[in-house]
Amino acid sequence: MSAFVLVPGAGGSAWYWSRVVPLLQEAGHDAVAVDLPGDDENAGLPEYARLVEAAIGGRPDVVLVAQSLGGFTAPMVGARTGVAEIVLVNAMIPNPGETPGTWWDNTGWEDARKRAAAAGGYGKEFDVNEYFLHDVSPEVAAEGEPHQRPEANAVFASSCDFVEWPAVPIRVLSGAGDRFFPLEFQQRVARDRLGLEPDVLPGGHLLGLSNPVGVADYLLHR
Repeated sequence: MSAFVLVPGAGGSAWYWSRVVPLLQEAGHDAVAVDLPGDDENAGLPEYARLVEAAIGGRPDVVLVAQSLGGFTAPMVGARTGVAEIVLVNAMIPNPGETPGTWWDNTGWEDARKRAAAAGGYGKEFDVNEYFLHDVSPEVAAEGEPHQRPEANAVFASSCDFVEWPAVPIRVLSGAGDRFFPLEFQQRVARDRLGLEPDVLPGGHLLGLSNPVGVADYLLHR
């Protein structure tokens, strides 16, 4: 039996993983989603890492799963806790010492996003419905509204304090229809920074909400 500890993206709401956690538990595994204080201006990456480490506690054989901005917390936690595996889901992949605020320009994200929008025929200007909810059912999107909160600036200014990625298996999972982090962009960043080729599932940026069965099945087949 594995233990899955799942880290959300911007806003920090554990609710994001609400469709995936029960599927992992039904398969007989321990699974917990970590709630992070995304709207707290006094909480940066060190605070996020401590909360995730507390959630791991004494759990053995932990698979650390990180969505989007959660990718910045993953290497810090992985380097200090001896997790068994790291899975990055549509995630920001940091270099040592990088801040989330500088990652966008360092990776060329803006140009990549706009090129994908032009090719895909959707708007270049960011819109939550068009970029995050385009493939999420209206019922799930409505359920999630009370759980949404803005991401404070504190995290974007804090450094990802690790020396190198932990020497554990790392998998990168990308949504084929991710409009926020387009697939070709994710592939390039994963190759450049981790030397890895992402695995791909149908779905957009909020893959855990639009394709939870696919995500759970992927996590369970290590």
